[in-house]
Amino acid sequence: MQPQQQMTPEQQKELEEKIKNMSPEELQEFQKQQCIFCQILAGKVPSKKIYEDEKCIAVLDVNPAAKGHVIVIPKEHYAIMPQIPDTEISHLFLIAQKMSQVILKSLKSAGTSIFVANGLAAGQRAQHFMIHVIPRRDGDKILDVEDKIIDKELVHKVTSSVQNKLNEHLGIKKEVVDVKEKDPEPKKSNNKKSEDNKKTKKIKDTEDVGLDDIANLFK
Repeated sequence: MQPQQQMTPEQQKELEEKIKNMSPEELQEFQKQQCIFCQILAGKVPSKKIYEDEKCIAVLDVNPAAKGHVIVIPKEHYAIMPQIPDTEISHLFLIAQKMSQVILKSLKSAGTSIFVANGLAAGQRAQHFMIHVIPRRDGDKILDVEDKIIDKELVHKVTSSVQNKLNEHLGIKKEVVDVKEKDPEPKKSNNKKSEDNKKTKKIKDTEDVGLDDIANLFK
């Protein structure tokens, strides 16, 4: 195979301007022509294929995180998950589930990690969506993530922000307001009976909150 010639700065600038002026359809077709995984799908690049249907293929990763690392690839070129129709994404994850079952039985793995690198910041290296299915063993240290503690105030802000965006996406007309928790101030009282009544009422109020009340938060 002939080595690919590097573009001159002028050629690079011309290409960038061309890409800027492309329609979404033209950009997708351009990405498809440059995509190594589309070339794998077309049979132009060899791969270790272990499954294929009308919507996707599953192949062994050429740079595996572990022996038996499989990637499930849609035949249509999609750069990131939001571009994929609901029915197709459902099918892709169904195949990933089947791959996980096969890996667990055939390789006698202790478990599998199933994940998507969705976007550059998430570690996506190729502009073609895929689902990774990685065999796991105890102590293999694959995908180790350092635990981070987030303060309560930030948790409340994130929760309300995510819920509002979710409601907007689902067409639910309800705004979630960020309410900060305040540490209750101890109240002095000489009336023991009054304090006991308050404690009883608090317990009853808590017991009255059920799963239906929680579900209503999303209505």
